Amino acid sequence: MSHSVVQPKLIIHGGAGSSLQGKGGVAAVRQLLSGIVETVYQALLRGASAREAVVLGCRLLEDEPRFNAGTGSVLQSDGQIRMSASLMDGAAQRFSGTINVSRIQNPIELADFLQGQSDRVLSDAGSAELSRELGLPIYNPLTDLRLNEWIEERKDNFSKRSMASTVAEVSGAELSGAGVSGADSSAGRGTIGVVALDQQGRVAAGTSTGGKGFERIGRVSDSATPAGNYATDRAGVSCTGIGEDILDECLAAKIVIRAGDGLSLAEAFARSMQEAAGRGRDLGAIGLDATGAIAWGKTSEVLLAAYHNGDRLGDTLELPDGLQTGSC
Repeated sequence: MSHSVVQPKLIIHGGAGSSLQGKGGVAAVRQLLSGIVETVYQALLRGASAREAVVLGCRLLEDEPRFNAGTGSVLQSDGQIRMSASLMDGAAQRFSGTINVSRIQNPIELADFLQGQSDRVLSDAGSAELSRELGLPIYNPLTDLRLNEWIEERKDNFSKRSMASTVAEVSGAELSGAGVSGADSSAGRGTIGVVALDQQGRVAAGTSTGGKGFERIGRVSDSATPAGNYATDRAGVSCTGIGEDILDECLAAKIVIRAGDGLSLAEAFARSMQEAAGRGRDLGAIGLDATGAIAWGKTSEVLLAAYHNGDRLGDTLELPDGLQTGSC
């Protein structure tokens, strides 16, 4: 086995949703995502493993309240926040995750710890008990924006008709709630994810979400399943969009397996997205492979993704609406 140093590669996403409203919105999201890409990429250049880089990137995205993961997660129908996250180490072919965990700052850190355990995917009660065992401080991820969204929707019997105006009133942001925070009727498409290739040629993927928003208690998203987050020693993929659509497509695993069975990563994305679009799915995905290829695809209007290909930063913020795939 060669021990030559590989040029690291990185791609991240902050969800999928509706169109961004104006250049001010695009500029703000671009600055935010590119800053996180730069931080994580520098860690890769300093020798961080793919798994370490993914955890770092997910943590930074979870801490950014504009995204529906960690701080800034949406509320469920009972007014509680329940978050899910998963991590897959492609080199070890090992998946771990936490489902519907509450009152912690970074769900990805639980998923990271579970990589070394015999029981690697825990639901709400198990995740809460593990948090206590690890001595993680109790943390409230609620933001004023999310609380006001929930209050307004409760008035309207959770019809989601009034959400966009609520976002404008509460945040005063230049960004549409759907396109940036996953906050309006696109709340169910809000997720964050990171896929990394390190200097040793190892691939890892991580995904984290606050959920659909206003959902039935106990609903499980795709984010802590191999449908939404999957990696092997050949490739890794993180998904975003309507969780049920991603589960129905088993999207992340499908793309990764196709990329390992003879298709290029770009071809695997193109075929999988074409199939998903044909079935009316609303989703997006990012990925990379062990050769250093980076790819993405979406059937939604917007995919909030940014990447570093070893030479430069790039993003997917201004792709045309609807079905699109790309690679570099």
